[in-house]
Amino acid sequence: MAVEKAEANELLAIRLPVWWTFGGLVAGLLAGLVLAGTDALAPVLAVTEPAGTLWLRALQMTIIPLVAALLVIGIAQMVRAARAGAAARRMLGWVFAVLVFSGLVAAVFMPLLLSVFPIPAAAGTLLETGGIAPQEVPGLGEFVTSLIAPNVIAAAAETTMLPLTIFFALFAVAVARLPDEQRTTLLGVFRALANAMLTIIGWVLWIAPAGVFALALGVAARAGGGAFTTLVHYILAVSAMGGVVLIAGYVLAWLAGGIGPLRFAKAMIPAQAVAVSTQSSLASLPAMLASARRLSLRESTADFVLPLAVAIFRATSPAMNMAVAIYVATLAGVELTPAVLAAGIAVALVISVGSVSLPGSISFVVSIGPIALAMGVPVEPLALLVAVEMLPDLMRTLANVTMDVAVTAATDHTEESD
Repeated sequence: MAVEKAEANELLAIRLPVWWTFGGLVAGLLAGLVLAGTDALAPVLAVTEPAGTLWLRALQMTIIPLVAALLVIGIAQMVRAARAGAAARRMLGWVFAVLVFSGLVAAVFMPLLLSVFPIPAAAGTLLETGGIAPQEVPGLGEFVTSLIAPNVIAAAAETTMLPLTIFFALFAVAVARLPDEQRTTLLGVFRALANAMLTIIGWVLWIAPAGVFALALGVAARAGGGAFTTLVHYILAVSAMGGVVLIAGYVLAWLAGGIGPLRFAKAMIPAQAVAVSTQSSLASLPAMLASARRLSLRESTADFVLPLAVAIFRATSPAMNMAVAIYVATLAGVELTPAVLAAGIAVALVISVGSVSLPGSISFVVSIGPIALAMGVPVEPLALLVAVEMLPDLMRTLANVTMDVAVTAATDHTEESD
């Protein structure tokens, strides 16, 4: 693991063994297939299953403190941005609308997609990862009263993510309104907490190839070749939700930005090429600025909106993160009631603000874990799914970059109308 030293006001930059983790998944699945039905399987599982469970628990233990720190930092940053002027508030209005739309995309279309293209039967073995017991899903009345936790410490101990998310969102808004010295002090504390948690989760993910190998071996031994089919099905289903957001970017640029789809598509090709090759919105920023110039957007708008969008906006997060949670919920037999989906959308919207600048593997755990917990969905399968995240992440980055420029066009066009 390579950890780059952060400046006083920055989060640590961590480079993770993404392809080694993917290799560990493939190797574990192949080893499970080879050992299935042999006398050697039992003694091997006696070692790999406890090792995989230990790694899974190490991954889970950082979620709540890291989410808390990132939420406070991200939302405080957004509140300060809203004070920057009318253009910032217009831009944030579009950001909020897109994030709500993104969450609704998964809530509406993912269950429909899974009903048309059902999850392979072999996927049930994912639920045997770590001994899963789904959380109880409350009724409507209980759901409403659970939005506020009378004891935040107890809520953290019980991993009830929705009231925790609401509390830290309100706390972040309060921090942003403090006098400068107090705000700087508190944000410094939470930034240090985030960096400490990122360091720990970086250590845990550095040994992900071994942890994923251990978990995948057991899955393949039980599911056989169906494990590969399940992962392909999962990648395509989750990426499809990102594809809807990608198409929505063209629609937004057309209807709200006054730019025809063909013209927008031609201007976006260089930025999209950089996005796919780097899988980084930040690395795509120069190309996005060049696309904005080709679209004749005002430089003052593009130079303000695009860097801010890269810092606080990830359009696909609610859609694709909710899609993962819904996939596992369907697998686990969790009833997707309106209350459950509303809880997922609410957490997804807030969490998306706090995980924008994180690498894909860390963002996957930090973003989807709280959503799954809020929906009463088991989080253990995420330990395996993180190994293939680099494939859906291609769609995430492609759609995020496209939507960033579309929001810039909408903001610029709205400003002209005023």
